[in-house]
Amino acid sequence: MAPPQIVSRRAAPRSADRLDRDRQAAPQVFERLRGMIISLELPPGSPLSRAALAGQFGVSSTPIRDALMRLEEEGLVDVFPQYATVVSRVDVRLAQQAHFLRQAVELEIVRGLAIQHDEALVAELHATIARQQQYAKAGDFEKFMAADNEFHSQLYAAADKQDIWALVRSRSGHIDRLRRMHLPSPGKAQDIVRHHKLIAKAIDAGEPAEAQKHLRTHLSGTLSELARIRSRYPEYLSN
Repeated sequence: MAPPQIVSRRAAPRSADRLDRDRQAAPQVFERLRGMIISLELPPGSPLSRAALAGQFGVSSTPIRDALMRLEEEGLVDVFPQYATVVSRVDVRLAQQAHFLRQAVELEIVRGLAIQHDEALVAELHATIARQQQYAKAGDFEKFMAADNEFHSQLYAAADKQDIWALVRSRSGHIDRLRRMHLPSPGKAQDIVRHHKLIAKAIDAGEPAEAQKHLRTHLSGTLSELARIRSRYPEYLSN
């Protein structure tokens, strides 16, 4: 039999390797699960089994646990100790607060960008809008939403406010799910593209008031249709 100290030395690298893999996997598992919740692939009320998720993602239970803890912090899952973990219902109050935060920040961002008039930014925005149009025509709502987020993240990056974008994104899970429910409505995707074009045009023209006007209309579209969304998905909303 090998001396105990030799067995210990051989076991340590395997344990360290597993811990390293877990650390690397945790952010990816979180982003994937979050994306599945936002896209309604995992709709409100869906049970989340740690064991089943670990098997699905091919990881240990540790990154699953860490991802679920982060999702709980964002209010996207409800954890009932010793009972179950489920995808939370959409909290309208939190969605409204996220909208308030995002609008307050982005109105100032587009105002500043219109004053600065960055031609490179305008070109990037138009490229993103072009991709959105393609996804809208194809009916690919997941890629469309990703491009929508890219458009707004470009605004934050151009204003050197990337950390604030990360904060806004972490608070936007409920409003983003409402937007996903609203997106298939006739003409909604086209409205988003049109608003993005108007925002980019106002930034390009150096018209801060126009940029703010179009942004305000753009961000308020989903909440203005809350009653219709609630009637269509009553089981998904909590209040």
